[in-house]
Amino acid sequence: MTTNQLFPVFLKLNNPNLHTLIVGGGNVGLEKLTALLNNSPGATITLVAPAISPEIQKIAASNALLTLVSERFAASDLDGKDMVIVATDDKAENERIYHLCRQKHLLVNVADTPDLCDFYLSSVVQKGNLKIAISTNGLSPTMAKRLKEVLNEALPEDLETALHQLNQVREMLKGDFAYKVKELNKITQTLIADQSKKTD
Repeated sequence: MTTNQLFPVFLKLNNPNLHTLIVGGGNVGLEKLTALLNNSPGATITLVAPAISPEIQKIAASNALLTLVSERFAASDLDGKDMVIVATDDKAENERIYHLCRQKHLLVNVADTPDLCDFYLSSVVQKGNLKIAISTNGLSPTMAKRLKEVLNEALPEDLETALHQLNQVREMLKGDFAYKVKELNKITQTLIADQSKKTD
């Protein structure tokens, strides 16, 4: 049985130099668009589809960084893009777009088709600046959603204060990287111990 060998990474999609393309204007396109904007509200996104849902049009009306193109996908839509999410209901078209993306060395995700994905959109737990992404290697999005619910309930809401305090401590610590890691490990071990006492 193989293990999950995905490499976890957090993308700075708010960077204006990164441009994401979504192909598909229906419910799945809306789901992917919402996931992107919930995590990176400053992301530059172009969405292409011959028919675009009213919900997506409403989002675009209040987001200058979201461009809607009410046309069928064309290969030229990939020009200047850095990442592509394909969310149409046409499997043959999805596969065609996937291969066009690979020819241009673009990272691509084809919704609900793990074999045509260079990356997955994970379930996300967020408490202020703490963000946890959950992956089941494409095997069970439902399990990922359930784990998200568990972690959302288990993690305290006041983690943001602890994060800022730890950042201040890190800035004050003198010494090399190894020393700083050792000292911060001591502090966070205390935080974990204190939390476990609260739940006992």
